[in-house]
Formats: sequence, C-alpha cells, structure tokens
Amino acid sequence: MAKIFVFAEQRGNGLKSYALEAVSAGRKIADATGGEVIACLVGNGVSNLTGQLAKFGADKILVADDSQLAAYSPAGYSTVIADAVKTEAPDVVFFSASAMGRELAPLVAIKTNTSVVADVVGAEWQGDHLQIKRPVYAGKAYLKIAVKAKPAMATLRPNVFPASEKAGAGQVQELAVTLSEKDLNVKVIATEMKSSGRPELTEAHIIVSGGRGMGGPENYPVIEALADTLGAAVGASRAAVDAGWRPHSDQVGQTGKTVSPNLYIACGISGAIQHLAGMSSSKYIVAVNKDPEAPIFKVADYGIVGDLFEVVPEMDKAAKQLLEK
Repeated sequence: MAKIFVFAEQRGNGLKSYALEAVSAGRKIADATGGEVIACLVGNGVSNLTGQLAKFGADKILVADDSQLAAYSPAGYSTVIADAVKTEAPDVVFFSASAMGRELAPLVAIKTNTSVVADVVGAEWQGDHLQIKRPVYAGKAYLKIAVKAKPAMATLRPNVFPASEKAGAGQVQELAVTLSEKDLNVKVIATEMKSSGRPELTEAHIIVSGGRGMGGPENYPVIEALADTLGAAVGASRAAVDAGWRPHSDQVGQTGKTVSPNLYIACGISGAIQHLAGMSSSKYIVAVNKDPEAPIFKVADYGIVGDLFEVVPEMDKAAKQLLEK
C-alpha cells in the first residue's frame, strides 16, 4: 500500500495542466497498491481548486491558503510543503518538472532528509519501492532506477503522464501556515507578465521551433504564422537564442526548456545533441531542413528536405484548409 503525495502547482489561482498529470500519475500507483493520493495546494485564494483535484484522483487535499503565500516564495513554499510531508509520511512525493517544481523539489528534499530524481518519464510501484525511468546522456538512452529512499521524491516531465479523470475521495484539510521571517526573506514587490496569446512552451501540445536556418529575427513571422494556425507555441534552438533572435524563454534544449508535445515541428534546426535532449520525447517530430544529412532527420518521424521559407508557408496553407473542413 503506497501513499502518494503530490504538489499541485498553480499559477494565478489556476491549476497548471501538469499538476493534474502528476495527480493522475499518483492515482495510477495508488490504484495498483491500494494506497491513497494526497494533493497539496499552496497559495492564496486557492481553495476553489480542490474540486478539480478530487476529480482527477486526490483522496485528501491539503490546502495552505494564506496571504503570506500570495506570491511564490521558494523558502516559504518549501517550508509549508516539507512540514506537510513530515506529517503525512508518504512513500512517494511528486513534483512537476516545471521551473517551480525543479526549484522546490531539492529544497523540500533537504528539509525532509531524502533525495530527488529529476525529469522522470515513467514511474511505477515495484513491491516495496518506486521504480522510475528517466533519460540520460542528453536523451540518447533511458535509465531505470529503483528508488528505495523514503519518501521517494521525483519531478515528472510535463506532457508525458496523461491526465485522466478518476475521482478520489476529495477530503479537504486546511493547513495551518506558520512562517518565520527567514521563510519570507525575499519579497515580491511587482510582477510583470508577458503574454503572446500562445500556449506556454512546456504545456503546449504543438510546438513550432526555429533554429539557425531562420537566418534572422525578421524571418520568425514565417513560423509564427504556422504556430498561430495550429494553436501552437513557438520555440527556438540555442543558436537562435545566442544570436539574440529569440528570448531565452523560447529556448528548447539541454540549457533551455524540456518539452514533450504531441507534435514538434523543427524548422532550420540541425539537431545538435543539446537540442535533442530537450525535445526527443515528443510524440511526433517533423523536421524541415535544406541539409539532407542534418542529424535532426535521425529522430524525426517525418522529414522534409527543402527550403523552410518555401515549405513552411505551404504547410500553413494546408493546415488552414484542413482546419476549415
């Protein structure tokens, strides 16, 4: 019987899609072992999110709803979560491998005297321990690890674990929030949000990315048009980011964001191993490149050898025709 603890990440008082994926992953393990899923909500004005967590499998929902937690604070959030983990004594703790999850997981691990396995793409219960699967060597191979530490802590790669509705008991429990000045030594005085109207890169089901072959920032409207037609996010290779053509927030790869969309369209991207590390787990990969020897074609499900400035507009035209039908 395994007790699964899941940090349910929210932003702007809305649950992130990968929070529901993590709860569903926990539900699957709990069902296999006769265990339970405990979801933990942290923030201010987040109590209305408990019903959604119950719908996706949470048996117990711990709610730390306090004005001190209105702005994300690594020290404050990790203290609240660590205290809850110590009280519940779960076998497994899941975070999402998001920017917030990657920061919080090691902080909570330190405070609960355990270790954390990052960027997990598979997890199941084996007898008395968690067995996980994660990529190694920049995505060229996968490693299976028996995690026997208690609690076993891991960050789950977004868009890999399917979120499926399967109702849990949904018992809600309020957490008393007691934070010291040390826990709140960093204060957020203002937040500026940039919005392009497109999906966030790590949550997007479709991504259209451009690399060095784009030739310059003035040419990105070519792939942005296709992205907008498909309702996709726009990404970039490190070469494009280093050249100043796109912001770092758009970078996909080992030193950027790791993504797992249903469809990844790589335009003018050669396919350096560092880039493949960030997108090789995509369900389908389409590559457009003039060089027939480009490494990207080795991982692509579909490859088009040609000038992206001729190919991508035709793809956009075809996509619009299909979507209109």
